[in-house]
Amino acid sequence: MFKAPVVFFLFCCFCNQSILAQNPDINILKPINAHQTWFKDKYLELNASSVSAVSVGMPAGIFIAGLIQHDKKLQRDGLYMGGAYLLSGIITQATKRIVDRQRPFEQYSFIIKRDDESGGYSFPSGHTSAAFCTATSIALRYRKWYFVAPSYLFATSVAWARMYQGVHYPSDVLGGALIGAGSAWLGWKVQKWMDKKHHAHQ
Repeated sequence: MFKAPVVFFLFCCFCNQSILAQNPDINILKPINAHQTWFKDKYLELNASSVSAVSVGMPAGIFIAGLIQHDKKLQRDGLYMGGAYLLSGIITQATKRIVDRQRPFEQYSFIIKRDDESGGYSFPSGHTSAAFCTATSIALRYRKWYFVAPSYLFATSVAWARMYQGVHYPSDVLGGALIGAGSAWLGWKVQKWMDKKHHAHQ
């Protein structure tokens, strides 16, 4: 059950800037960052700036709904989704410090910074990790298209926004997406295991 997340975490731990695909990264990033429009400025900024509120508010809202409706499953969903979000944050922040990668706007003068980000580490993207953790947590538990499609549209928009804003490379958002989705998957598997264990003792 733990094999895939552990393997990926070890991969992240032993990554460093020299083995990241810097040239393909910047070649992909340049056109994304260069083509500015008013719509992209507003839409992508809204997505990026709402990540924390959505990532905290979604599990909290589900948990509160469970309390109101006396629904134990909803309460467990909210708790384990919140736990997955915390796990993704811990892994993301630890990996940032291990890899120690500069942000694109710091390394390349032609990359335009469209965010208030003043420093920190580039790999992986924390916003993308959080967004994909939330999207995957929802998709695993509520498998209707009208839950899954908007969730991943939001997460993908966040990933695109972080590149458009010049604060992350494509590999940063890919790494963040994998960490977020992997954390959500692990939280879901643990929840299923705990539910099965609980039912076996009833």
